[in-house]
Amino acid sequence: MDAMTLLHERSSMGKLMGPPPGTEQLEAMYRAALRAPDHKELRPWRFIEFSGEGLDRLGELFAEAEFREDPHAKDAVLEAARKKPKRAPMIIAVIAKVVPDEPKVPRVEQVISAGCAAHGLLLAAHAQGLGAMWRTGKYAFDPTVRKGLGLAEDDELVAFLYVGQLGGRHRPVPEHDIDDFVERWD
Repeated sequence: MDAMTLLHERSSMGKLMGPPPGTEQLEAMYRAALRAPDHKELRPWRFIEFSGEGLDRLGELFAEAEFREDPHAKDAVLEAARKKPKRAPMIIAVIAKVVPDEPKVPRVEQVISAGCAAHGLLLAAHAQGLGAMWRTGKYAFDPTVRKGLGLAEDDELVAFLYVGQLGGRHRPVPEHDIDDFVERWD
């Protein structure tokens, strides 16, 4: 697949199945992620892979977050939280490892850099015929989840990338009118 086709056709795939990406596929994905724009070469990224029992551990962390939010949460709510990570055979958490007080690289730029790394992972997954979906949701901002993942105070969890084999039909990519998004100062 050529680069322009990849950029024009990448889309999220919500239905994913096993097996998880192989070692070579993951290496290609991380190599793409590490090419994200990176002012002053801070490398403000960290990745955590979850597969197998790791998905169960992440699900328990989600359930713990639900319970801490509402100690009277019904069992069904806690069980639904435990199952969320099982929507894919692998999840990659993308974390902005922010270097505080860096005068030439503001916090927002470091977080966006980590977001670009996440996008690189998605593009490389698609280029290899894998499906992927960027999900964030409330767990990315939950203090219980942040602590469980070992995030520092200045870190930001920018994405939970669900990755696996395509499990459903690939919907056509919607066309957008470029003029709806571009302002030109000639």
